[in-house]
Amino acid sequence: MENTSSNKIPATLIPGDGIGPEVVEATVRVLDALGSPFDWDVQVAGMAGVAAVGDPLPTATLDSIRARKLVLKGPLTTPVGEGFRSSNVRLRETFELFGNVRPAKTLIPGRYQDIDLVLIRENLAGFYVANEYYIPVGNDPRAIAVSSGINTREGSERIARFAFEYAIKNGRKKITVVHKANILKKLTGLFLEAAREVAKEYEGRVEIEDMIVDACAMQLVLNPWRFDMLLCTNLFGDILSDQLAGLVGGLGMAPGSNFGTDTAIFEAVHGSAPDIAGMGIANPISLMLAAAMMLTHVGLEQDAQRLRVAIDETLNTDNVRTRDLTGQASTLEFADAVCQRLRAQ
Repeated sequence: MENTSSNKIPATLIPGDGIGPEVVEATVRVLDALGSPFDWDVQVAGMAGVAAVGDPLPTATLDSIRARKLVLKGPLTTPVGEGFRSSNVRLRETFELFGNVRPAKTLIPGRYQDIDLVLIRENLAGFYVANEYYIPVGNDPRAIAVSSGINTREGSERIARFAFEYAIKNGRKKITVVHKANILKKLTGLFLEAAREVAKEYEGRVEIEDMIVDACAMQLVLNPWRFDMLLCTNLFGDILSDQLAGLVGGLGMAPGSNFGTDTAIFEAVHGSAPDIAGMGIANPISLMLAAAMMLTHVGLEQDAQRLRVAIDETLNTDNVRTRDLTGQASTLEFADAVCQRLRAQ
């Protein structure tokens, strides 16, 4: 039964830049086929925000997110030039979105089969605090570059507890803590120490192990099936989550979500791809899967599962695929094929 305006869930919709409006349109189309569960407040950010009001994160957009606390977001472009920081980083900081969740699951046959992993990334600390400066030497004002990272015990315990709670809720059995405590003994050593302390609360329910980041990167290529969940600091999580996406076909197949205490943002993890913007050939699966995560988050798990099944059937039964997946379907043709599957369920 279709949702009425009275029971729709308020949410902010940010089309984004480049291919963002195209994949957002495709995703909204499949959500409409599910009964239009969300009441959208459409806002701009990124280059669209700069064009509209001279700010990549306009006040109206921030106010909308504060009010609704739920966001579906297309990719954003960070303007080049002084005074503009990454809009994604600003969003994380503004709404204290400390937990980044990046699942990777095989959807179509490829080099790796039966991949089903989840990476949890601490989203606010590490080297992403970007505390950087130059030290001049002689006539060279940029002779030495210095960058310092920050991890706190409180923040490390918070993301570890978030990861263990995710494991319990989603039936996951093992968490691998990824670190570089052999070299970055204090920065990542504290993260590892905090994770081990939190793990004691879940003993007998979720297994914990730890692995140095370079060894983990190698094992993800050699034997990714040995992993269930990865718990990472900010920088390592950023790198390894893209590696996970590579196991299942690329960034176009990998959704992402960011969680704070009371706000959640769901997004495509790929960039804005300005080189193909407006051509109608972008793969919308990343954002569609992010929308499925959003449905789960608001308690509509049945709808989330329906969407995932429809995407799977469109790819593997109907063989409708976008060009990056060696198919011929346009962005909206793929969306329409998913809608047809949803209506046939």
